[in-house]
Amino acid sequence: MRRGDGAPGALAGGDPEDGGVLKEGFLVKRGHIVHNWKARWFVLRQNTLLYYKLEGGRKVTPPKGQILLDGCTITCPCLEYENRPLLIKLKTRTSTEYFLEACSREDRDAWAFEITGAIHAGQPGKVQQLHIQRNSFKLPPHLSLHCIVDKMHDSATGIRPSPNVEQGSTYKKTFIGSSLVDWLISNSFAANRLEAVTLASVLLEENFLKPVGARSTGAVRSGDLAEQFLDDSTALYTFAESHKQKISLREDINLSTMELSGTVIKQGYLAKQGHKRKNWKVRRFVLRKEPAFLHYYDPAKEENRPVGGFSLRGSLVSALEDNGVPTGVKGNVQGNLFKVITKDDTHYYIQASSKAERAEWIEAIKKLT
Repeated sequence: MRRGDGAPGALAGGDPEDGGVLKEGFLVKRGHIVHNWKARWFVLRQNTLLYYKLEGGRKVTPPKGQILLDGCTITCPCLEYENRPLLIKLKTRTSTEYFLEACSREDRDAWAFEITGAIHAGQPGKVQQLHIQRNSFKLPPHLSLHCIVDKMHDSATGIRPSPNVEQGSTYKKTFIGSSLVDWLISNSFAANRLEAVTLASVLLEENFLKPVGARSTGAVRSGDLAEQFLDDSTALYTFAESHKQKISLREDINLSTMELSGTVIKQGYLAKQGHKRKNWKVRRFVLRKEPAFLHYYDPAKEENRPVGGFSLRGSLVSALEDNGVPTGVKGNVQGNLFKVITKDDTHYYIQASSKAERAEWIEAIKKLT
């Protein structure tokens, strides 16, 4: 998020060093000594990327650390961790490496764009070039599609198909559209996402790839070549020779998979109060429809499985007052809070990073209740 409208004591705002903030929000950072992953609140300024610990629903000052951007290089997408496809890698002038994980492809790309601009802030020509590249397209000449496909099949560095679910059906040996776009950029077959999407569309046109499921199949019918392949985390594809019939829903999908089969309509990092210990932790929330569920994931864990979730049918959602600590909230936590009460009367207390973000989540949830 950009500079937020957070109340005093909330995550966004309330910091005496707030001047010159370009972007702030949650990212998950890899530790330097022990390579564990922890959510931190990041604040981007022109020359520095600061990160803070979170305690009791608010950032702890002074900052836990800082990344000096002068002379820094950025890699995005970074595919060094198979189970963390939404990484940004920063390498400082002293060769210190930082790995930062976003909650979505859009969030990752927004952070990467702002950080790149901050790194080159003293070079106006470079910043202008970045804006031009963001909206330009040039297909690299003399591409060998067979060479690209061969590398895609490489067991060590290629695309690794896996079972994926779309609209309640499981498809073996598939991959999502945004993952292929990341891979094409990371392997220097494309310079930007628009170029990668067009290249992937060519691979579809030449029958190296096949769409799987209703979403990607529908896009192929588009008349515009650049729009036939979807840079999307819900669109599925497979290699042409490994296209398989979908598995029977009754045989292979349990209730948990059914919950996760809905279309993702919103996701992001939010702080949540625990049910037993009442402590606050950052979770990646994913809102789905058809069926309507809100799941939350532990960003510190490698596996992409929710640690909790609930049906939204019959639920109530409302904003909590910003003045003082609301009833039901433990600790000195206030600002940008909202509550979801499920049909079975379970209460979930959640904190957004700004009033605007809270309003967006409440509106999105209400549409599904």
